[in-house]
Amino acid sequence: MADNDFLSQEEIDALLGGDEVEEEPEEEQEEIRPFDFTELESIKKGGLPGLDLIYERWVKIFREEIRKVLPKINMVNKESIYISRFNNFMYKIPMPSSYTTFTMKPLKETALLVVDSRLVFTIISVMFGGPAKPFKVEGREFTKLETYVIKDFIDIALQTLEETFSTVYEITIEKRSTELNPALARITSGNEKVIICECLVDIDGFEAPLYFCFPNGMFLPIKDVIYSDFSGEVDPQWKDRVQRLLMETPVKVALELTKKRFFMREIIGWQVGSEIMLDVSKEDLAILKVENEAKFNCRLGKVKDRYAALLKEEVLKEEEEEEAGDE
Repeated sequence: MADNDFLSQEEIDALLGGDEVEEEPEEEQEEIRPFDFTELESIKKGGLPGLDLIYERWVKIFREEIRKVLPKINMVNKESIYISRFNNFMYKIPMPSSYTTFTMKPLKETALLVVDSRLVFTIISVMFGGPAKPFKVEGREFTKLETYVIKDFIDIALQTLEETFSTVYEITIEKRSTELNPALARITSGNEKVIICECLVDIDGFEAPLYFCFPNGMFLPIKDVIYSDFSGEVDPQWKDRVQRLLMETPVKVALELTKKRFFMREIIGWQVGSEIMLDVSKEDLAILKVENEAKFNCRLGKVKDRYAALLKEEVLKEEEEEEAGDE
């Protein structure tokens, strides 16, 4: 083979592009900014044993009440209670869904009840003889019939929640509005933390979720109830024992007939048999004291051979007298 049949190194480099240095396009440098940890999803489970116990009881009461209206509902379970951010919670709710805002007086702030669309459409399907599974509802809102079913469902859920919650702390639930647009159901800012109570409703084997959403600061006035572990149930034997011990507790009771002032020289002159004139008539009121605390104004009397006092009126404290005077 001739020498000119071989390629030189320069020719090989030229074919492979070795001589050319490919200029890489300058990448646009992104602006560096500090990392915001608040943008991360924050989910905290547990830490609310009191609220957890309230919902354990609520699912039992709600199941019995809702089955009177919708017998196809087999079971209602508490899935989990956790803390998350409001925006992250709202983003996972499918559309359309029902958003009901309500208050729990005397607690401040507004809470939210979310009825998932899968739950609504499964109930509708079963009521009309269909299978226990949701049908496709993309691109439309609830009909009047579906809205009516939602209303009954929501009313029973809130009514039973008020009944259950009041066993540990007296509240009154007032429904404010029911919305289909999540933008109209914002109970707090998107980045604020909220407490989510997620429950599952079983309808003929198909499970669909139901959510209660509370602002994180809503339960601060009753944090001892929500964040502490308590049973909330009173042992009848323990109650009877406490009541019996209370009734058997000795209490000092004294009847103050009148008050008089004496000089020290008079008191020094007192001897056994000295008479002290109190100037008390049967029309005068005496004060009955319990543990040195004035409780009742009394009229003196006698029953058979015993002296007695007839309770006439309760002695008001200074604060109560001032309030009565203002009225």
